[in-house]
Order: sequence, then structure tokens, then C-alpha cells
Amino acid sequence: MEKFYLTTAIDYVNGVPHIGHAYEKIVSDIIVRHFKQRCEDVYFLTGTDEHGIKIQKTAAEKGITPKQMCDEHAAKFKEAWTALNVDYGQFIRTTDEAHKKTVQKIFKKLLEQGDIYKHSYTGLYCSGCEGFLNPKDLTEDGFCPVHLKKPEEVSEENYFFRLTKYKDAIAKHIKENPSFIVPAFRATEVLNQLENIEDISVSRAKANVSWGIDVLGDSEQVIYVWIDALSNYITALGYDTENPSEKFKKYWSVSRHVIGKDILKFHSIYWSGILLALGLPLPHQLFVHGFININQAKMSKSTGNVISPVDILKTWELEIPDAFRYYMATAAALGRDGNYSDEDFKEKVNADLANNMGNLLNRTLSMLVKYFDGEIKPEFKTDCELFETAKETIEKVKKHFDNYEIQEAGNEIISLVNLTNKYVADNAPWTLAKEEKLTECGQVLANVLEIMCVVSVLIYPYCPNIAREMARQLKFDINIKLDDLTINNIRSGKLIEKDEIKPVFLRLDSEFAIKGEK
Repeated sequence: MEKFYLTTAIDYVNGVPHIGHAYEKIVSDIIVRHFKQRCEDVYFLTGTDEHGIKIQKTAAEKGITPKQMCDEHAAKFKEAWTALNVDYGQFIRTTDEAHKKTVQKIFKKLLEQGDIYKHSYTGLYCSGCEGFLNPKDLTEDGFCPVHLKKPEEVSEENYFFRLTKYKDAIAKHIKENPSFIVPAFRATEVLNQLENIEDISVSRAKANVSWGIDVLGDSEQVIYVWIDALSNYITALGYDTENPSEKFKKYWSVSRHVIGKDILKFHSIYWSGILLALGLPLPHQLFVHGFININQAKMSKSTGNVISPVDILKTWELEIPDAFRYYMATAAALGRDGNYSDEDFKEKVNADLANNMGNLLNRTLSMLVKYFDGEIKPEFKTDCELFETAKETIEKVKKHFDNYEIQEAGNEIISLVNLTNKYVADNAPWTLAKEEKLTECGQVLANVLEIMCVVSVLIYPYCPNIAREMARQLKFDINIKLDDLTINNIRSGKLIEKDEIKPVFLRLDSEFAIKGEK
């Protein structure tokens, strides 16, 4: 794999970042960091979706312009991702001038070639979804199944995209490319939705929605979310209907979208149809993740359980976000819903990062200083069965990431740590030192430190700050490529002084736990 282009969904700025937004961005960042360990050219896009009726209404209620509100909230999303060490390559906003101009060109092209047409329409509109709903998709009470509110009946003359024209081609692509949608069970869901698909509205009357991108040549219409927001993935690369940029040519063929399950239909069907109409290849893959619940309950403003990721860092007094990143990334299996609770967060990060991984490194280095003045002697270099396990773990982690199994990859890393702890317990280097079997004692310690070099590289995408500190104490280059990672990283000679050893992650103690429960 030479190139890798990963995008997240762009977040709607009617509100501020919450833990669900954070989950997607953290997982995406971990995927990107892992693949940077495997290939040279990785591009990571995220951003914000900034048009529509909800923003227009909320801004009016606050007494500010929609653009002012967008600027304020987009800044908060950027601040949150910085706090969480989400290292994106580009942050696109749909209010960016370059994006708006390209969206107008895309709309114009589709209109001129007959894929967009004007049509009078009466339908059930959900402002939460920013879309028209089919009556059969509503609950028994006539509510939107996502927002649990009754949609309003709206009559407008809008522009429609001939999605039905591309229905068969989309179905064919899904069936012939089983890895297009991950996890695979989501593909069945999409194929079922395709059976009753209709043409979709891609504009709104400006009399009803004024906050949007103008349709060129029609002063009474603004371009609707599907062409506006979804096109960000290509406008960010410099796509142009007449002369696409070299950046677009370079990355689009290796594009992968990370999205939530609630917007799968729009990405797998609507976006696919638009791309086919433009004569462009479909994304290489769609990775569809689940939701994050709070204490096993669905997150909702009405129940007051919406949590800010930055507030979690502050509550637990975390100077680095690694513990939260690790916890969120391992909170859900591939494509399934996950859960956050203060109690589980404390228990898991204390067990995995402090007790198992951090303490293993700390006590091994401390014994090296105590028994050998921090020196690795030439006779300590040896081999053990654990080395083969470490090599197998590297390959298992790579395979899991190929399938976006982020939780599963994290479990493999901690499993290696646990086996290494068992190796220490079984061989008891402190007993060997007491019995003056110093060479054997040194060999055990050196073997453990070799494994910890591997662990530092594998855990880096999840916990970049902790991994760098581990590598510093091991005098090891954390930037090594995964294909070059061996079990021969600890060099003979002085490794560490006593004052260089420090815990890589401090336990969340009972005082912090109480704070976290408030």
C-alpha cells in the first residue's frame, strides 16, 4: 500500500463537539497513524458541515449571523481535536470559498447533463435529518425514527437528482465488491434500502432556507446538503469538473470514508450516485461505526447526558489524552455500538495502561538499574518463545487494521503485554538476582525490554505520548516502520539512569474517580 486517503464525516456545527464526534475522530486518527507506520503517503481529512435550516434558526435565536455561529463552533471542533491529538492533514469547512465554487460547478454540470431536474414536490420534512422522509420509514406514531419528532409537510419546487438512474449500478458495485462496505452486514442493509430508492431533492427554496450555496442562474434556490456536504471529500482535494488537480488524481482512487451508521444511506447510495453521474470512481471503502452510549443509554440532549470530550480530560485532570483515546478506541467492536462510563474508564485504563503496561516497563527498568546499574551486558542478548509471539502480534495487528478492527488490534497489544507480565512472574528475575544467577536475571530483563520496544510501536497510534515516553526510556526510535520492526532493538551498553525512569501513565486514583462521577 503506497498511498492512503482517509476522511471522516464532517460534523454539523449546530452544536459543539460531543463524545460521539470524538469517537469517530479518535478512531480515524488511530487508523491514520497506524498506516503512516506502513506507508509513506497518508492524507487525513476532517472538517465541518455549515449550511442548512438548523444553523439558520439557531443563529437567529442567538441574534448572530449563521457565519458567526459557524466560525464560533468550527473553532471549538478544531480545539477539541487538538486536545485529543487528532493530527489531521486538512480541515475543510463547507463555507470555504473554494468549496462553494466547486459545489456550484458540480451542480451546474449535473444539471446540464440532465441528471438534475426541477420538480414540484410535497413531502414530509425532518429538520433534524435535514431531509424528506418516506412515510413507510416513520414510526407507528408518525415520528422520525432518529429524532422522534413528527416531520412537517412541505411543498416546494426544488431541483432533484436522478438517483434512480444509478440504482442498478450502485447495487452491482456493492455486490461485486464485498469489501466496499465494512462491516459486511451493513451492505445487506444498503441493498434493501436501494430497492425502494427514489430521486432526491438537492436544493431548497431560498424563501424557506436562505443559508446555503446559491444555485447558479436561479436566485430562488440554494444547493441542498447532499451535493454540498458530501462533495467535501473531493473539493478538499482540488477536484474541478473541468481540470481536476494533481492532488485529486493522486488520492481519490485510494479514498476511504469513516462514517457513523446513521449516515450510511447517504454515503453508500446518494454519494455513490453523484459520483457515478460525475464519471468518478466510488470510494475504495466505507467503514461504518456504531454509536457511543453513555452509561448504556443513548446520548440525547433531552436526557442531558451529552458529554464533551474536552470536559472528560479536565474532569480526570489528564494532561495528555492518551488514556481517553485508548479507552474510546477499544470501547466498541467493529461496527458495533460502544459505551462510556466513568467507572469503566477508570477501571480499564488503570488495568491496561498503568498496572499492566506502565508498571511492567517501570519495574523492569528499575530492576535493570538496581542489579546492573542500568546496563545491558552483551551476554544478556538471548532469545525466548515470547519473541515469536511478539512477531505474530505485529502481523495480527496489521491484519486487524486492514479490516478496521481497532478494538481487536488493541486487545492483541494488551494480550502481548499480559503474556510478558506472566513471563516475568514465571522467571522471577528478583529471585535469580538473589540467587546470584545474574546472567539469567539480565537475560529476562533484556527480553522484556525487547518486547516493550515492540509494544511501544504498536500502541503508538492509540497512545502517542505514552509510546514516545516508553521509547525515550528504552533509547528506541519510535518512528520505525512496521515492516522493519524486529526483536533486536535493545543495544548492549548503558541504557538508563535511575533518574530517567518515570511512570509512563499514572493510575486514576480514588480521588480522581470521585471527581469523574460528579
